Amino acid sequence: MKEKIEFPSNGITLAGLLERPEGEVGAYALFAHCFTCGKDIAAASRISRALVQKGIAVLRFDFTGLGNSDGDFANTNFSSNLDDLKAAADFLREQYDAPQLLIGHSLGGSAVLAIANDIPECKAVVTIAAPANAEHVVHNFSSAIDEINSQGLAAVNLGPRQFTIKKHFLEDLDHHAKQAFSLDKKALLVMHSPVDDAVSIAQAEKIYTQAKHPKSFVSLDTADHLLTSKADADYVASVVASWSGRYLDFSIAAKRAHKVTEGHLRVEEKDHKFTQTIISDSHVWLADEPLKVGGKNLGPDPYEHLLAALGACTSMTMRMYADRKKWPLEDIKIDLSHSRTYIKDCEDCETGNTQLDTLSREIELVGALTEEQRQSLLTISEKCPVHKTLHSKLKVTTELKE
Repeated sequence: MKEKIEFPSNGITLAGLLERPEGEVGAYALFAHCFTCGKDIAAASRISRALVQKGIAVLRFDFTGLGNSDGDFANTNFSSNLDDLKAAADFLREQYDAPQLLIGHSLGGSAVLAIANDIPECKAVVTIAAPANAEHVVHNFSSAIDEINSQGLAAVNLGPRQFTIKKHFLEDLDHHAKQAFSLDKKALLVMHSPVDDAVSIAQAEKIYTQAKHPKSFVSLDTADHLLTSKADADYVASVVASWSGRYLDFSIAAKRAHKVTEGHLRVEEKDHKFTQTIISDSHVWLADEPLKVGGKNLGPDPYEHLLAALGACTSMTMRMYADRKKWPLEDIKIDLSHSRTYIKDCEDCETGNTQLDTLSREIELVGALTEEQRQSLLTISEKCPVHKTLHSKLKVTTELKE
């Protein structure tokens, strides 16, 4: 099950892809791609697919200025990549569950090593064809170093594309080169090919030597740097999936997962304030309150959920009716709002109910419809199940569980 997602990082919107198993999720993983690559590189896709088959959900995303993410690559550096990874981990933590597994390919490997201790829930780290520190990527544009230092920037060819590298990028790499990584009680798997002509296997040796146990090394034999061979990528995927299972705690996600039968919902507190996790038999989402009233605005508020239920049901009902009639209804747009009006003259004022709640719908029908067809669809909108429920003698029962 694949889901396109977006999340913010330093004011920029990043695009990602979350792949989850059809059943329960045992754990979550975060994948960091190689320098100037993107989330859709074949190796990332195959590794994600193998992990999903093991019950592990994987989030892979495009760093700022790459792929479908916003921003300008020329204004990024290794530090901004780390910020993007932190933002991705925060997104998983807030919306689903924090990542227990970090996987980094090439420069992404250096990034996950640098960021692992900032994600306390992380239990295992995998590096694939990774340099021991980020400064190693300079060799990709070494011929332009003098121009970058003298002019402040230079256009360099990296693979099939041209990128602008600025001086601050080099300065940031130099800063990080002076900082050795350390993994606090996190298992490490180093994977590297002895014939990798982009990142020498000597870099893998440095990573492995610097790390403490538990640590493992797997040679990728004849694989190239980008794992362009399907056989090599599949091998890496199967090893990562098998190795990580030894260190991940699948009970963490299981404790958060509840068997919810079809037609039922479960609501749980997420931050013990306003943010709520809502779980159905096949979906998980959030409800919250706006920032101005003390919420985090991570999801629609309760009345917005009510309006959404009415609007969605209205649209579905009209669509089914129009399709059955084979009418040329191209699109349906519904604006909804909720308001309360003080009732001056009412029969039940003595009961204290002096407020009238109004749910307003404004429906736009797009298509070459006759006026008679439009009026028929308006009539049908009043018969949607949610509308009928709201107008019926609704009874809400509440009881405490032992």
